[in-house]
Amino acid sequence: MFLKDNIQTKTHEEDQHMKIAIPLANGKLSMHFGHCERFAIVDVDDDTQQITQKQEISPPSHEPGALPALLHQQGVHIIIAGGMGQRAQQIFVQNDIQVVVGAASLTPEELVKAYLDGTLQTGANICDH
Repeated sequence: MFLKDNIQTKTHEEDQHMKIAIPLANGKLSMHFGHCERFAIVDVDDDTQQITQKQEISPPSHEPGALPALLHQQGVHIIIAGGMGQRAQQIFVQNDIQVVVGAASLTPEELVKAYLDGTLQTGANICDH
């Protein structure tokens, strides 16, 4: 399935950029969101659709709601994940963060570029809890 068609990106009026978060293990997408080593937060310019910055942050302790709150505070609009439980997805949505699951284990740059180009292929959500 190709994505982006049915997801509307949000921007802050004052910022003209979006932020996409990606859970990482060994520098690539972690297939299990809750067990990632770090998070990449990728800034994208809305006008040029180009990556303008990437930073990595350490995840907080694994508690329900901690990560969505942190990423919301960081200004994240979208999270791309391999697998994520339904409860976690609901909490992200409550924090105004759109969730994309079923992505392949690629680098943050590859995932963001595919998302922006409308070619991000997603499969089944590998988390069933």
